[in-house]
Amino acid sequence: MGKRATTWAIVALPLAVAACSKDHPEPSSTVTRTETRAACAEHDPLKRPLFGDLHVHTARSWDSYGFGTRLLPADAYRFARGEAVELPPTDADGRGTRRTQLTRPLDFAAVTDHSEFIAEVRACLDPTSGVYDVAPCQTYRAATFASQAVFGISLVPRAPQRLPSICGSKGVDCAALASDIWSEVRAEAEDAYDRTASCRFTSFVGYEWTGATGIASLHRNVIFRNDDVPSAPISYYERSSPEGLWQALREQCKDTDGRCDVLAIPHNSNLSNGNMFVLETSAPGGADELRERARARAEMEPLMEIFQHKGDSECRNGLSGFVGAPDELCGFEKLEPFEGVADCGEGVGFGGVIGTGLGCRSARDYARGALLLGLQQDQRIGVNPFKLGFVASTDTHNATPGNVAESTFPGHQGAQDATPEQRLVPTPVNATVLNNPGGLAGVWAEENSRDAIFTALGRRETFGTSGPRITPRFFGGWRYPEDICVRPDLVARGYRDGVPMGADLPRAPGDGGGPVFVVSALRDPEGAPLERLQIVKGWLDLDGNGHYRTYEVGDSGTLGAGVNPDTCETSGTGADALCARWTDPDFDPSARAYYYARILENPTCRWSTRECNALPPSERPDTCDDEEHVAKVVRERAWTSAIWYHPAP
Repeated sequence: MGKRATTWAIVALPLAVAACSKDHPEPSSTVTRTETRAACAEHDPLKRPLFGDLHVHTARSWDSYGFGTRLLPADAYRFARGEAVELPPTDADGRGTRRTQLTRPLDFAAVTDHSEFIAEVRACLDPTSGVYDVAPCQTYRAATFASQAVFGISLVPRAPQRLPSICGSKGVDCAALASDIWSEVRAEAEDAYDRTASCRFTSFVGYEWTGATGIASLHRNVIFRNDDVPSAPISYYERSSPEGLWQALREQCKDTDGRCDVLAIPHNSNLSNGNMFVLETSAPGGADELRERARARAEMEPLMEIFQHKGDSECRNGLSGFVGAPDELCGFEKLEPFEGVADCGEGVGFGGVIGTGLGCRSARDYARGALLLGLQQDQRIGVNPFKLGFVASTDTHNATPGNVAESTFPGHQGAQDATPEQRLVPTPVNATVLNNPGGLAGVWAEENSRDAIFTALGRRETFGTSGPRITPRFFGGWRYPEDICVRPDLVARGYRDGVPMGADLPRAPGDGGGPVFVVSALRDPEGAPLERLQIVKGWLDLDGNGHYRTYEVGDSGTLGAGVNPDTCETSGTGADALCARWTDPDFDPSARAYYYARILENPTCRWSTRECNALPPSERPDTCDDEEHVAKVVRERAWTSAIWYHPAP
């Protein structure tokens, strides 16, 4: 861990997060209206925290249907709004046999079914399609591992081709069918959207672009601002590179005359084998073209998914490329143990989508490294292509957005992991025991509407959590008062005298002092108490080398809380709220830097530990005692988007 700095840690902050003083003007709304709807009854210029899930698969996704999931987008939106649904396995009438329901509805969600194969799956399931009996369709309907592979293998080549027996000259018109299904996607999102003044729930039209060149994750979730969207999703078949996807989204959305706006969120960079965030060092048009490419990428991808059920993408110890002390908290929810996983070094690898150690891992696969890579490019060409805010989501394949509780985790893969044995015993095609329930996307927005939330996503005033509804604030400036944590106008001062998470620090006043940061957090009322606050800094030295460091900036004053994994009984106390004002003691005004906050709960039992404990000792699989590979305890957390510092020119 990094050095300890002077902090103010407060257990009770009844006003610090939510209130403002009338002595300080409220910031004006930054929401530009692009749609017709009733004005929200609740509108707060100081922003309110909203929780959602922007990575959700239903039976429209080829893999979800193959897992036995039969719930559709309308069901997913019902679940997000608080209604119960039934999960597979199904009974003789095709109804799910496992009931699940959120204890608290989400504020927003996007169903992001794979754009690839939506037409093929529909055709293979329709006896009247004309291709129902072709071999790939028969294999797909068998619902085996081969069912997944028959489609998925075509996402590996750089020049993918649709299966000719389904989409060829004697098959169906897959492009037209995909466009028809896309109209259904748009209508389902519209039906779920609350356009009344209550503004209870916001749905977004979206999909997943599932690029997997070389079996490495290049996946992106594509989220549209409103219902003005292209006529069909742009899949890996239409554009088989991220650059091609961005270009097509600009041409078919952002550069059109309508209201269309869009952003893409890369996910599972932890499985990309160094391919997700690659630094471009040359272009045919020289530095000008490099800058244009960097600007285009930064505009299209302002965020990354830092956490989901296939693991944590914040950081990983032991990888080359950047300098920093080991961080024990970087071992959190890794899909596979580090042993046996090669370091990509300055190169790239393949096979990461398969997981369980195949291929290499790169420091660039994780948020800390990607943000440092962005600083290096900014120093080189003057534009940062990896200025990435943070969100988290589930990547559920059960059509159950926000189903993140450790105590009731039902798995993510339909009938494939429907029982404790299936979830706890790894197989060559199912390693759910290494997965987690997933996380939540948090935004600070004036109201719960598409325009307000999309604007917050674009300005990176976002955070991610590993599941709990921790509510963090993070501000950076130069002159925050020492007593800001106990002032009722904390938030108003945060905006007035500095910037929130996701922004650039304003120009330094020139008095030689370092930047001042304020981080505060409220616990999830249904979660564990808060344990501590940390700020992670990344910076470049004079030679352009990347460094990172973790600073302890505040705690509950009662460190040492624990949990008995045999009973899941917790011990010790924590905080309902924490706040700290921190000045960087190692600030160098000539060095580019980023800062983000990490908030930690007291430890609790992991979902797998709870399931093991519920089984009779004689029925517990070996993984219940395999602490080397399967953690018994989880330290839930939240990550804020970063605040960036740029030296004066």
